[in-house]
Amino acid sequence: MDDRAKVLLKTLIERYIADGQPVGSRTLSKVFDLSPATIRNVMADLEDLGLIHSPHTSAGRVPTPQGYRVFVDTLLTVQPYDLSATSRIQELLPASEPGRAVTVAASLLSNLSQFAGVVLTPKRSQVFRHIEFIRLSDKRVLLIIVTPEGDVQNRILFVSREFTEAELLEASNFFNRNFSGKSFHEVRMSITNELASLQSDISRLMQAAVEAGTSSDNDEDDAMVISGESRLLDISEMTADMDRLRGLFALFEQKTDLLHLLDVSTRAQGVQIYIGGDSQLVPLEDVSVITAPYGVDGKVIGTLGVIGPTRMAYERVIPLVDITARLLSNALGHQSS
Repeated sequence: MDDRAKVLLKTLIERYIADGQPVGSRTLSKVFDLSPATIRNVMADLEDLGLIHSPHTSAGRVPTPQGYRVFVDTLLTVQPYDLSATSRIQELLPASEPGRAVTVAASLLSNLSQFAGVVLTPKRSQVFRHIEFIRLSDKRVLLIIVTPEGDVQNRILFVSREFTEAELLEASNFFNRNFSGKSFHEVRMSITNELASLQSDISRLMQAAVEAGTSSDNDEDDAMVISGESRLLDISEMTADMDRLRGLFALFEQKTDLLHLLDVSTRAQGVQIYIGGDSQLVPLEDVSVITAPYGVDGKVIGTLGVIGPTRMAYERVIPLVDITARLLSNALGHQSS
């Protein structure tokens, strides 16, 4: 593309994002000092490149996924995020409660973008430093898992008989003495021989603890926080087609595709823009996902982002996602220090 084609493509996409209507040569001729015929020729070239297309029989053009990709990669000018809004986000993120900070971040992303906010939660440590068994009732035992980072996880075990305090202490001491610093997966691999010397009932208790500790690593329900999915129902192009609407609901209900996308983005640097129809990671053509990783002490522990239509104000949403990731990192960093 020459410079004229680039400027025209940028203007067409910005106008379409703002109005939601196909953009014709007459509209663009009011912006540029060019004849409608010249603009039609440039638009024909852009269409041949696969960057714009004409929906139905409309005389106007709209961006294709490839057009949006060129736009965000080479033509977009992103402005710094508003300082007052930045301060507001910082105030609302609770540094003393990491779990709530993640939920609040998803809500803030949704409220400020008017789309859906999503946060891939920090992965629970698969290694434990210390565990403890606490009797809750006749056949319920609380398993307390302390990770090397100081994170505390609780699991309730349903057991076949009542255990005495001495038996629970014996089981705790055995675990901590033999397996501290290992993952529950490693414990599961080597547990058979070590437990042979213990009473069979205590052996079953400890096997239940291993199963509980292992299953907590794979709990998809807690792996992601989504806020504001219903906002996408207010966007006409997302709901005009029933198949598209069903695909949108499946995206949020099944979560698998989103989890995969967010997990991939944890291994990328900075803000990433995934455009449906251009990226195989986004299953819907009319959906874009903008993500950024967040972390503590220089280590990435999760990803957050905004899910919205491809026709979104990228210049506004990109800095929103970027600053929220930075501020969540700061909040969690204060909590861990």
